[in-house]
Amino acid sequence: MARKVTAIPATISRFTAAPITSMKKRRVAGYARVSTDHEDQATSYEAQMDYYTNYIKSRDDWEFVSIYTDEGISATNTKKREGFKAMIADALAGKIDLIITKSVSRFARNTVDSLTTVRQLKDAGIEIYFEKENIWTLDSKGELLITIMSSLAQEESRSISENVTWGQRKRFADGKVSFAYSRVLGLDKGPDGTIVVNAEQAEIVRLIFSLFLEGMSPHSIAVELTRRGIKTPGGKDVWNQQTVRRMLSNEKYKGDALLQKEFTVDFLTKKMKKNEGQVPQYYVEGNHEAIISPAVFDMVQAELKKRRSGSSRYSGVSVFSNKIKCVDCGGWFGSKVWHSTDQYRKVIYRCNRKYTGEKCQTPHVTEDEVKAAFVTAFNLLATEKKEIIANAEIIRKTLCRTDNLEAEKRVLEEEMSVAAARAQGLIAENARIAQNQIEYQERYAALVGRYNAAKAQYDEVVETIAAKAAQSERLLEFIRTMQEQEGVLAEFDERLWCSMVEFVTVGRGRKLVITFRDGSEIEV
Repeated sequence: MARKVTAIPATISRFTAAPITSMKKRRVAGYARVSTDHEDQATSYEAQMDYYTNYIKSRDDWEFVSIYTDEGISATNTKKREGFKAMIADALAGKIDLIITKSVSRFARNTVDSLTTVRQLKDAGIEIYFEKENIWTLDSKGELLITIMSSLAQEESRSISENVTWGQRKRFADGKVSFAYSRVLGLDKGPDGTIVVNAEQAEIVRLIFSLFLEGMSPHSIAVELTRRGIKTPGGKDVWNQQTVRRMLSNEKYKGDALLQKEFTVDFLTKKMKKNEGQVPQYYVEGNHEAIISPAVFDMVQAELKKRRSGSSRYSGVSVFSNKIKCVDCGGWFGSKVWHSTDQYRKVIYRCNRKYTGEKCQTPHVTEDEVKAAFVTAFNLLATEKKEIIANAEIIRKTLCRTDNLEAEKRVLEEEMSVAAARAQGLIAENARIAQNQIEYQERYAALVGRYNAAKAQYDEVVETIAAKAAQSERLLEFIRTMQEQEGVLAEFDERLWCSMVEFVTVGRGRKLVITFRDGSEIEV
């Protein structure tokens, strides 16, 4: 007897779980996005919203839910697209049956994000329609087409990112400087696009550099600026030491600009990384008006390095911090409070290593003793004022000259440029022509070694130039102070102390030796 097969048609949609004969309208939402804030893109953005609103409402079998939007947001990942995330959340919450968007590239240029989202919605019975490519994701061919189109969109993003990066690096190489002006106190963008000094904010910058050279630490400066009610570069009321430290190290304050301090690691995540030699950097000298003279800036960098290299943590609590030295161990004296809770309260300075390891035999000193010693030493120095100034001028003009070093620096720059160009040429040649790889590696290693040797020598020369410039500025400040000071000093002057004294050495028997910035030493 012949078998008979009777087909029983499906009555429920396997995607929507609704009866096939159901006349229930599909709840439809649109998604629109543009990736920049440009005026032409804004027009496109408005057009997308208007088009999808009218398109959805014109269908009798569709029920309009909403238009979800993201304006000025890149599609390379979905982390910051609030409109997109809200739409997916509503869809998964059962508020949307169908999402309509212009194209795969409008939805996501990241293949992984695109497929993950499509599959997540598909599992929940929610369909996406990509109008440009005519793809319905619940269709059997949908996922294959989505994979292909998303991959193409991702490669387009890569190409755009590489073109943008190339354009930025070309501008850097041409010395065209741009930065986030809102984050740099004292510098504004002029009407013609040039960098101009903000006179009011520049005074705050000079104050920060001045306080640092007077002996204050970045933390102490931050506290002082907060106390004075001065706003941070970001407009906040409370300063922190990292902001102060960044300002003290920002070469833009001396009129120069270091370009490409950071670079984009991945075009999809837009993750930025500090440039530690992975990509070229460009240093533009004399790019704009300086707020801080190059010599003062270099002096601050030398002081920053000096404080970092010390064996103990630098303290900028008072003008005597890190200024009083122990003759036994060479370490610094720190402040200690005696009788802190009674009428005999007194602040003394004692070697920080006095009771650690080999105990130092130097006695403690009081602030009054240090102040009196300085007044005495300064007045002794002032009796030979003309001779002291003349000697300081000779030292500044002879020991602080950098003519030969500047010439050596230019030679080393040329050597580095030649070695780098030859290495790049060698790499390009190896990519085009088959070569003996052992010989290639030897030649490449030799060029890299040549470059590294020149770079090490160049860094040393640059550091020496900066140190000499800083020493020259210190001597110049010393000379100016000596010239301005009239008569003998009757009492301790904090400004004179900060600008004149390098350090004070405490010996046994309370013997104090004041070392001035010109190298003069006076024992009190």
